[in-house]
Amino acid sequence: MEADQLKAIIENALDDLKAVNTVVMDVSELTDVMDYLVITSGTSNRHVKSLANNVCMEAKKEGARPIGVEGDDVGEWVLVDFGDIVVHVMLPATRELYDLERLWAKPATRD
Repeated sequence: MEADQLKAIIENALDDLKAVNTVVMDVSELTDVMDYLVITSGTSNRHVKSLANNVCMEAKKEGARPIGVEGDDVGEWVLVDFGDIVVHVMLPATRELYDLERLWAKPATRD
């Protein structure tokens, strides 16, 4: 499955369960490890776990299985790794603390 198809499945799975502030970043120019980084928030530990689980279930229905899932035991920050796409589902306080959007932002270019 192509990364763009999987990205759409992931976005729909997150939207279905009302994920908060979902950001999809194209990081293909910054790393060879992945093409997209998806960062979103849940409103509680249970919501975070449910969002990550829904992403896995919807992707599996379409034939895409995650390489790994980390953090689903606690639900503060769950990482779902599909290889070309890595999904981070976090509580808002955790997301603010680690600020992955800033960390993975493309550096400003000089003129």
